[in-house]
Amino acid sequence: MALPKVVRIRQKFEKSVLQSIEDTVFNRIAGLDLKKHLKDGRRVGVGCSSRGISNYATIVKAVVRGLQESGFEPFLFPAMGSHGAATAEGQKTVLENYGLSEAETGVPILSSLETRALGETDDGVPVLVDKIAFEADHFVLVNRIKSHTEFTHEFESGLLKMMAIGMGKEKGATLYHKAFMIHGYPKIILSVAQRVMATGKLLFGAGIIEDAYCNTADVAILDPDNLIEGEKSLLRRSKTLSARLPFEDVDVLVIDEMGKDISGTGFDSKVVGRILMPLVTPEPLSPRVKRIVVCDLTAKSGGNADGVGVADFISERLFQKIDKRSLYVNALAGSEPEHARIPMTMACDRAAIEAGANTIGMIEADDLRLIRIKNTLRLDELDVSTAFLADARERSDLEILSGPREIPFDGSGSLLPFFKSNGV
Repeated sequence: MALPKVVRIRQKFEKSVLQSIEDTVFNRIAGLDLKKHLKDGRRVGVGCSSRGISNYATIVKAVVRGLQESGFEPFLFPAMGSHGAATAEGQKTVLENYGLSEAETGVPILSSLETRALGETDDGVPVLVDKIAFEADHFVLVNRIKSHTEFTHEFESGLLKMMAIGMGKEKGATLYHKAFMIHGYPKIILSVAQRVMATGKLLFGAGIIEDAYCNTADVAILDPDNLIEGEKSLLRRSKTLSARLPFEDVDVLVIDEMGKDISGTGFDSKVVGRILMPLVTPEPLSPRVKRIVVCDLTAKSGGNADGVGVADFISERLFQKIDKRSLYVNALAGSEPEHARIPMTMACDRAAIEAGANTIGMIEADDLRLIRIKNTLRLDELDVSTAFLADARERSDLEILSGPREIPFDGSGSLLPFFKSNGV
């Protein structure tokens, strides 16, 4: 079938921008009076994330500076479960790709998949923690607080999750995901994190929230006594700032790129309305998207296309970038084989989009409700088919920027870059 024409629209979200990020983080750390902990030792492991977090290198460097000014000797360690293909070098490379190399931070990266056992939770779940981090005198965590892709609770993705799954490395991540299927995410994450905090080694957590434009909205420095309630408060604020699709009912959602630097499942399941973890959680009620087409995999994913199975169609260029080992390690650790299934793979982006449009029933191109986004982090600007145009014109939170125009492809059938196509 012929594809519909699209218009470029802009969504108007609340904007919240933290000014002077580095100095703000440094000053907030200085306000904790950390020097009283020097009696217990100076070596501090700074746990770092594998996500694409705005200004992350700046924030981590500010944390390092704050620790050094207080008399500590920090080092970085990956707190990312099985990511980086579950190898020490792979996880170190993830940090380096985010501007956190030893040369850029001035401190070493100590990366290992070895863990230390800390006993069991009340449910009999063994608690594992990064051995290098545990053998340091203290540790600190730096992570974004946001909605989780697989469950909804007072806390979701953030410092507590990093303390459990992230610091548990591949062994811990695999074990906890199995436990989730029996006890649920919140109970396991909280009980494991509480056992880790009970060691007394946590100095503080740096909780980051972002607005819908990927601006750093705030960085809270939470000491152990305030971390749990502080994370809950940050999550509530994060949800008010989060981006979403502008319409609930969509025939075809085209996602230019997926990746581990965008979301744990490559694209945010809360945005697309599809989780595909039947043994863990029911599917969301909204938005209602009939077909999902994904066209590319980000370079920072390192071939890990975890979540690709949630899509209905992908392009050959995405398929060629998949590293099955990285994908399978992640999917097995997360007890989510559904996420590693390879969807129907079409020769090019155009063919994949046409396949999506051709498998939803007898709908003419002019009536097809299609949305194209760059990725699930960038939802401020998006392309919508002309079937949405009348509704968009009535919305005060939407601005029509350009179009209608044809969906832009190059000669090989690949989508032109989202923010360069047709001059927009």
